[in-house]
Amino acid sequence: MATNHRIRTLHWWRRWSKKDWAIAIVGFTFTIFVFTIISNSWTNEDSFVGPPSDLTSNADLVELTLLKKAKDRGAFCLDGSLPGYHFEKGFGSGSENWLLHIEGGGWCNSVASCSFRKKTPLGSSKYMERAVRFSGILSRDPSQNPDFFNWNKVKVRYCDGASFAGHPESELKDGSKLFFRGQLIWEILMDELLSIGLSKAKQALLSGCSAGGLATLIHCDGFRELLPKDATVKCLADAGFFLDEKDVSGNYSMRTFYHDVVLLQGVAKSLHKGCVEKGEPSECLFPQQMIKNIKSPVFLVNPAYDFWQIQHILVPDASGSRSNWQKCRLNLRNCGPNQIEILQGFRDSLLRALSEFQKNKQGGMFINSCFIHCQTWMAETWHSPKSPRINSKTIAESVGDWYFNRSQVKLIDCSYPCNPTCLHMDFS
Repeated sequence: MATNHRIRTLHWWRRWSKKDWAIAIVGFTFTIFVFTIISNSWTNEDSFVGPPSDLTSNADLVELTLLKKAKDRGAFCLDGSLPGYHFEKGFGSGSENWLLHIEGGGWCNSVASCSFRKKTPLGSSKYMERAVRFSGILSRDPSQNPDFFNWNKVKVRYCDGASFAGHPESELKDGSKLFFRGQLIWEILMDELLSIGLSKAKQALLSGCSAGGLATLIHCDGFRELLPKDATVKCLADAGFFLDEKDVSGNYSMRTFYHDVVLLQGVAKSLHKGCVEKGEPSECLFPQQMIKNIKSPVFLVNPAYDFWQIQHILVPDASGSRSNWQKCRLNLRNCGPNQIEILQGFRDSLLRALSEFQKNKQGGMFINSCFIHCQTWMAETWHSPKSPRINSKTIAESVGDWYFNRSQVKLIDCSYPCNPTCLHMDFS
């Protein structure tokens, strides 16, 4: 019955994805639903990878908490509902350490897309699950999460549509009733977490997936400033390094999209002032620009063949060449030689964008060659016998080595299809 429900959920998303204006919502949230039926879609080079361990268990379910002071201070989701988070208290040696993980889910760049979004969990707490399973980087199982299993852990729910960077001054007066309060939500959330123990943290890691990874980069230094000066505070962005690259038709689709998001929600006020003052504010939303100004230690986890970026930046739905790429963009094993060459060029663009960051002594990276998106929030990709590896290290081991200064970690995988440990999504 549970399997049938998950399949029905996927079918519903297939109908939703046909709305061109909702492309960003679909790309990210589709990831979440796809992983729930992962037994049908994950493959490595030659073998089938089984489903995630016990998705239906109540053992790791953590209840949703709505922000107490959000109403009084006007910190609302897109629809005006209260934002929320899930909190699991740390124990033992981890009782004074904190790990925050920001949920992903794309962005909305128009009144139409934001109006649609506010009727989903990505725009309203009315539709959020009341309890979620903590796994991967949020797991309390030491075999799944060796370095952070006993820390205080927070999953931050994402309901503003602009990576916690929207401002109410940009709200429209046209009766659409959309609330652009992402920055305010972030500030109220920090106040609440500080009041329940974050203010006394000895070690902290701010992390996020996809749009949550971008939010991590936006708020990394601000997060550092809130905590004790003698605390170890670092940031981890998972699949949040979005590229400003031309698509296969020669258009800068992502650049246009980000411009619309920044303009609609007043995001520029949350971006680095020095960058914004130099030129087009939306350019400062791209991580390649952002990491130049982040002072805190940052770790980047990113697949060189990020399926969301391939499907929405390199070969977006609006691309006139999409029909020639349909099979390839769903499964890399369906790509022809010319398409593989273009994909390798996309990987090269990522490595060029990271070239300066590689010289950053306090930074770390894990850039593998898998056709996947977020990799920290599930045991299967974070740390398990079948997890992707570079130099025999899982992502969890690599992040731990970097965070605790056990070694410098600047891992860049060989190009596709060289890594047999990769887990590749198959959407066909």
